[in-house]
Amino acid sequence: RMTKKILLDICKQQKLFWTPYLNDTLYLHYKGFDRLENLEEYTGLKCLWLQCNGLRKIENLEAQTELRSLYLQLNLIEKIENLEPLQKLDSLNISNNYIRTIENLSCLKVLQTLQMAHNKLRTVEDIQHLQECPSICVLDLSHNNLSDPSIVAILETMPNLHVLNLMGNEVIKKIANYRKTLTVQLKQLTYLDDRPVFPKDRACAEAWAVGGLEAEKAEREKWETRERKKIQDSIDALAAIRQRGKEQRRQKCMEGATDTQEDLPGQEAATDTALLPEWEEYAEIEQFKLETLEALSLDDLPDLEDVVVSEFPPEEEIFVQKQDYHPKIEIISEVTNDSNSALEENNKSTLENSVEEVPTAIFSNVCQNHKEPEKEHLIPLLKSFFTEPPNSERYLEIKDKEVAPLKPLIEEVITEPKDHLLSSPVCHQPDDPSSWEEDGKITV
Repeated sequence: RMTKKILLDICKQQKLFWTPYLNDTLYLHYKGFDRLENLEEYTGLKCLWLQCNGLRKIENLEAQTELRSLYLQLNLIEKIENLEPLQKLDSLNISNNYIRTIENLSCLKVLQTLQMAHNKLRTVEDIQHLQECPSICVLDLSHNNLSDPSIVAILETMPNLHVLNLMGNEVIKKIANYRKTLTVQLKQLTYLDDRPVFPKDRACAEAWAVGGLEAEKAEREKWETRERKKIQDSIDALAAIRQRGKEQRRQKCMEGATDTQEDLPGQEAATDTALLPEWEEYAEIEQFKLETLEALSLDDLPDLEDVVVSEFPPEEEIFVQKQDYHPKIEIISEVTNDSNSALEENNKSTLENSVEEVPTAIFSNVCQNHKEPEKEHLIPLLKSFFTEPPNSERYLEIKDKEVAPLKPLIEEVITEPKDHLLSSPVCHQPDDPSSWEEDGKITV
C-alpha cells in the first residue's frame, strides 16, 4: 500500500526532498500500488508518475492543485473521475486501461493533451464529451474499437485540434479518401496519424473536394511550378551575387594597375581592360606569389671544387664505400723486451695464414706521444727523485730498459686497398724503434 513511510523511503532512494511539499516530481511507477492515498502532504507536485501499477480508480488527488502532468497509463482504471481539483492539468495520459467512455474532462479548462490509446471506446457517444473540451490540441484515440464514420463530426467541433491519431481503428477503412476528407474537414489539423499535413497537401485536398481529381492535379502542378520558380530565383540571386563580386574584384584590379602605371615616369596610364588579366587568374597568381619561397641563385649553391676528394682511385673508392670500414685493434702483449716472444710469433702466423683476403695492413700505434710544453720541464725533476747509485742493481735494470724500447700495448690496424689486389695481412714491424718515428705511421 501507498503509506507515508513508503513514500518517504521512495524519496530517499530517488534522492528527492525528504520534506514532502518541496518535491515537484514524484516517481511512483512500477511499484504495484492498487490505490492512490496518503498524498496530502505533497502539495507542490507538478508531475506525478503512476504508470504500470494496479490502480483501479482515480482518487485522493485533492491536494495536488499545482499538478500539470498526470501519467496513469498501464493500470486497471475503468472510469475517468475525481479530476476537478486539477485545474492546472495540461497533459493526461490514461492509455492502456479499460475506459469505455470519455467523461468528466470538461472541468479541465487548460487540458491540451489527451492520450487514450488502447482503451474500449466504440461508438460516437463514447467520444461525444470531447465537444465540451475545446482546449484539447493533441488527441490520441488509436487502437480502440471506433468504427462509425460520424465521429468526424465530433472532431470538427474541436477548434484547436492540431494533432489527431486514429490508427488501429476500423473507422479508417470506412471513410472514403480518409486522409483527404479529414484534412478538408479539420481545418486546424497539422499532423494526422503517422505524418504531418503540409500546406501543399491541404491545398490539393481542398481542390479535390471542389473539383475532383482534375482540380487536384492542376493544383499540384501549380505548387510544383511555384516551387521550381522559387528554386530558380534562389539560384539566380546567388549567381547575381557572384557576378557582382567578380565585377568588384575586376574593378579593384583595374584601379591597382592604373595607380602602378601612374607612379612610373615617362609612361602613360593604360586604361584598356583587355590588357588586364582576369580576376580569377590574378587571384591565383597573387596567391602563388605569397606562398612561393625566395628564389635561390647559383652563387648560393656550394662549390664542388671545394669538396675534399678522397685519395683513392675511382674504382678503389667505390670498393671501399661498398664495404664497412672498421679499424682493427690488436692487443700485442704486455711490455717486454723479447722481440721473438711466443705470443708475437703466434700473432704473425695467424695473420699470415688467414683464410679471408683483406688489403695490406698498415699498423699504427693508438697511443701517441703528447708532447705538451707544460709537461717537459717536469721530466728532470722526476728523474732526480728516482735516481739510483750508478753501481746499484736497480740502476742497471733501469738503464737496460732505456736501451731497449718498449713495445706498444695496443695497435690499430688500418686497411688500405692497393693496386686492386687483395693480399694476406703481414705485420711489418721494424726491429729498430727509431724507424717508427721516421715512418710517421706508428708512434709511441
